[in-house]
Amino acid sequence: MTNPAEYIKGIHHLTVSVGSAQDDIDFVTQVLGMRMIKQTVLFDGSASIYHLYYANADAEVGSVWTTFPFKKAGVYGRKGSGQIETSSFSVPTDSLKFWVNHLKNHGVENSGIIERFGQKMISFEDCSGIGMAVVGVDNDHRNAWQTDEISKENGIRGIFGATIRTRDIIEMDAYMTKMLNFKKVGQDGNFHRYHIKEGGAMKTIELHHVPDMEQGSWTFGVGIPHHIAFATEKDEHNLELKAYIEGFGYTDVTELKDRNYFHSIYNRTPSGVLFEYATSDIGFAIDEPADLLGHQLLLPPIFESRRSEIVKPLEPIQLPKYLNK
Repeated sequence: MTNPAEYIKGIHHLTVSVGSAQDDIDFVTQVLGMRMIKQTVLFDGSASIYHLYYANADAEVGSVWTTFPFKKAGVYGRKGSGQIETSSFSVPTDSLKFWVNHLKNHGVENSGIIERFGQKMISFEDCSGIGMAVVGVDNDHRNAWQTDEISKENGIRGIFGATIRTRDIIEMDAYMTKMLNFKKVGQDGNFHRYHIKEGGAMKTIELHHVPDMEQGSWTFGVGIPHHIAFATEKDEHNLELKAYIEGFGYTDVTELKDRNYFHSIYNRTPSGVLFEYATSDIGFAIDEPADLLGHQLLLPPIFESRRSEIVKPLEPIQLPKYLNK
């Protein structure tokens, strides 16, 4: 019998709560240079909140960055432990000098080129205070989106990984190694690195041990990352994974949730960070053509009858120029 942990292929997407929807669109499409692939809304709760999706040129699982703009709702989070500290993106190592200058040109303070685990990277924050990094990776051949400022050669290939702040390292290490079969591959100061399968782009997680840091917000709120989603293949695998996780005693695994573009289960980890396990068998072209992803606001069928009610409170936005052609 297959160990359900083997169904985890890597990272599916990363999701954060940001401020203004327009500021977010401008930052991600112009500063990060990613492709906007979906406009929809938050499926949970009663407030009307955008859910915006960005990715590489091919809108691949493992390249997807999604945001909930909460500024208009007036909800703000508090940074601390139990959160994603840094969401990192894969770029060619030779492009890092370009990224230092590009970030500077957009007024984004950054670390310059630094190293961790012998790997070069640049850390910075977006306009909402979300921690980010571009990491030099030379064997990631995914197709970057090209913009007027960022060539395909320098562009973001997709997600590299994520760094999690945790007050307790022992239980979170056990969760990842003993249950999920992630492999611990090293320690650099207070940072501990884990590989999903062979590691590398889309398959790297770090724990940042912060024993004296107070717990941060777990809720939605401006400036607070929300979850890491790991890629599985289909519903049957997620249901096996749910039973498997519950068998370890983590009995707060959700039921299978329909997210329209994938189906998911969620589990709160010992660190406090929320892990999602999302299927890869549906995709983002089920409700608009693949070459026109992101060009209109789309709602799941269950919300369509309430479109005017849901859309009215949303912040007016100006889409990237290429979506208005």
